[in-house]
Amino acid sequence: MKQVLHPAGQRGAANHGWLNSHHSFSFANYYNPQKMNFGMLRVLNDDTVAPGMGFGKHPHDNMEIISIPLSGDLEHEDSMGNKAIIKEGEIQAMSAGTGIFHSEYNASKTNEVKFLQIWIFPREKDVTPRYDQILLPDLSKANTLHQVLSPNPDDAGIWVHQDTWFNMGTFDQGKSQSYDVQKAQNGVYAFVIDGSFEIEGQTLGKRDAIGLWETDKIDFKSLEAGSRLLLIDVPMNFN
Repeated sequence: MKQVLHPAGQRGAANHGWLNSHHSFSFANYYNPQKMNFGMLRVLNDDTVAPGMGFGKHPHDNMEIISIPLSGDLEHEDSMGNKAIIKEGEIQAMSAGTGIFHSEYNASKTNEVKFLQIWIFPREKDVTPRYDQILLPDLSKANTLHQVLSPNPDDAGIWVHQDTWFNMGTFDQGKSQSYDVQKAQNGVYAFVIDGSFEIEGQTLGKRDAIGLWETDKIDFKSLEAGSRLLLIDVPMNFN
């Protein structure tokens, strides 16, 4: 098994007043040649947006873009005619494909919105753009991993154009579990949303992350009550 640690305090950071963003990988003005991506995972931004503020309309193409609200309400609008509000307990996926324009705003005039913005390289280029958003009711059930994203439209969670699986869960103190990697050539990027975990012998706190590959199983243990974990299972090569 190979691994790489990404402590929260070593992420890129940008505070624009209306936006406070932390970048796990090189993004915008943050450039670190050692942190360009983890396999097909290109971006994991931890964003806090001030009330009533947001990202104006801007373009994307050939990228799978996933938003996971952690608190607050995120308002989405795009050139495909979609307009929606994404809340905690939901997940949004957008296939930019041949090209789209979209905007993301804090729908509240009084409260911040916190969300994870994740970009995944697609397995094929120039697909027809698409938008999807679903509620994840099972997330309220503690001490288990819940699949929230996969490559299969008929599987649990939302889907994207890549052989990637996302799992999330909230765990009580002392709870241990294993995760089976979905494909032989995939790795897992484990991101601690809240609390702390021991993952394959490493202790990780809030917003710390570890990338693991050349293994078929990941073992982890929650170190405090209410610890939340996101596992991103992605191909490690571009073949």
